[in-house]
Parts: sequence; C-alpha cells; structure tokens
Amino acid sequence: MNYVNAIASARICIRKKMQKCSMSTKTTEFGRISDEFTRRSKIQRAEAPFTTTFIAALVEVSIQHKLELSCDPMEKLVFQNGVKKDQLLSAVNDDHGGVIVEFKEPMDPIVFQNMLKASLSKWRLQGKKGVWIKLPIECVNLVETAVEEGFWYHHAEPHYLMLVYWIPETENTIPANASHRVGIGAIVLNDKRELLVVQENCGRLKGTAVWKIPTGVVEEGEDIFEGAIREVKEETGIDTEFLEVLAFRQTHKALFEKSDLFFICMMRPLSFDIQKQDLEIEAAQWMPIEEYEAQPFVQKHVLFKYIVDLCLTKAERGYPGFTPVPITSFFDAGASFLYLNNDGLNNENSAAHL
Repeated sequence: MNYVNAIASARICIRKKMQKCSMSTKTTEFGRISDEFTRRSKIQRAEAPFTTTFIAALVEVSIQHKLELSCDPMEKLVFQNGVKKDQLLSAVNDDHGGVIVEFKEPMDPIVFQNMLKASLSKWRLQGKKGVWIKLPIECVNLVETAVEEGFWYHHAEPHYLMLVYWIPETENTIPANASHRVGIGAIVLNDKRELLVVQENCGRLKGTAVWKIPTGVVEEGEDIFEGAIREVKEETGIDTEFLEVLAFRQTHKALFEKSDLFFICMMRPLSFDIQKQDLEIEAAQWMPIEEYEAQPFVQKHVLFKYIVDLCLTKAERGYPGFTPVPITSFFDAGASFLYLNNDGLNNENSAAHL
C-alpha cells in the first residue's frame, strides 16, 4: 500500500470511529482512538507489510482532525502534519523564491516524511516556488520517501544527489541540469612547422594509427586555457603557453545525451622533449604539418581538415583568435575570463583600458 492509499484508508477509519461521537466528545475521543491504533499496530505489524505506513497515515489524519476541532488557534500553529514548528526541515532561501535543504546527518525515513510534508505545507503558505534537497550519499535511504512526495532527480555528483520539487500550480521554471560538456583540442606548433600529435591508446581511434592533436575534457572549476595546458602536459609531457582560442564546435546528443562544446586552442611550446602518458597515449611525436595533413583520415573528416587550415593560416597570415581577459562579475566577486579579439578593441574608450 502506498502512502496515498494509506491516507485514504486512514480517513475512512477515522470517519467511522467519529460518526457516533457528539461535537463535545470528539476531541477527547481522539485519545482512545490513538490508543486503539497503537494496540492494532502491534498486532498487524507481523501480518501486514504496509503497517508502518498505514499507522503513520492514521496518526497524521487523526492530528489533522483534532486541529480542525480545536478551539485554540495557537495549537493549529504549533502542529503541522504532526510535526512541531521547531521540527520542520532546516532550509535557506535561494535567489529565485525557493528554498534549499541540505542534509548533514542521516535521518529516519518516517521522521523525514513527516517533517517534509509539514515543511512543504509551510513553504506553500509562504509562496515559495522551487524546493531543492541535497542528499549526501549517507542519506540515500531518504530518496524513495522524497520521490513519493513528488520530488524528482535533478543531478548527481560523486558524493550527493540533488532532488527538486515545484510547489505552485504554474509553469515549472526550475533550471535544467548542466547541458554541456566542455572539451579542448590543442594545436602546438614549433618553429620547424612541426605539429605535436598523438595516437590514442583508448577510445574510438585506438588501433587506427591515426595521428591527432592532444584533446581532453575541461575539469570542474577549470578555465579553458588551464585545461588546454594541463591536457598537453598530461598526454605528452610538453609545457606550453596558451595563446588563443581559434574556433569552437558545438554538437548535441553526445555523451549521455549531453551537448558538447569543443574549443580549438593555439599553444606555444615551452619544452620539446616528449614524455608520453602510457595509460591513454600509444605514441606521441613532432610531425611536419604537411605529413599530418596528408593522412587519409584528415582528408576525409572536415573537423581535422579545419584544424590544418587554422594552423597554417595562424602561422602564415596571423589569423585573429580570442585571448582570455580577466574580469569580475556584478553577481560574483570571483574572477573569470572573457575570451575576445583584443586587437579590435584597442582604443582609449574600450573596456581594456578601464
């Protein structure tokens, strides 16, 4: 029996018990009914697997009925769904009219359910919108309870799961989970017009003998230029200086149905002695760019061909790319980077001179 059915059954049970009671005796009758529920639960626990849920529903409904009959308005404020006001879930307001609940310690699912229901009632009265619950992996036992109350998965990280709920009967404006993965490809060209290339030891190009530029995924909290420098160093042992973003490509329905942003970066080598990574890289070398271009795979695939065009144009005619400029945000005191063609802004009134 799910909780919705248990609530319905509990209402019927309460109604039958109270039909023969006068208004003056209904309130005192609840003590006797609660005692009967307790006695019945001890008998049914071994006979009905849904007893715990059913009894929780009975207690909740009986308290609701008692509040409806109570003449003391303060009593109605003290209890919500059987939970005292000081036993509501601890939450902080977000910037968009919602609340965030972050668990620090494990909790009994029944206690959590009662507190959650009471808290949702309170937030609904307050006009709150989205409710975010951040459950650490130690509180995985609460996931099913939250889902039964209408929450759904938003995203997951190695150490927590984020659940979300939309309260008002309006269009849901909760932002979707991160939609893109960010990758880089590094063009590293030395003074001999040789391109730093690798053969992969894993992935779809494993065993194909195709030479390609170093590529990789930007890590959480890492800037594009930092990711490019790190990936080149990890795969080849070469130290580099980031110069510019020359181009980027966007694709959809990539890894786990997410979109993908791939930035092609121009790098200057600061060292030349290759020390390849054995785990992911089969081989690495400096290759004349003409030899790289002559590969049948490069001639067949447009992205690889464009990499050659970008590399040659940059080396021969000064193709203008985008360089990172540090900025601060109105919304966040932390530093970030704006990638732009600074040459086109080289005037005394531009932001570059502020």
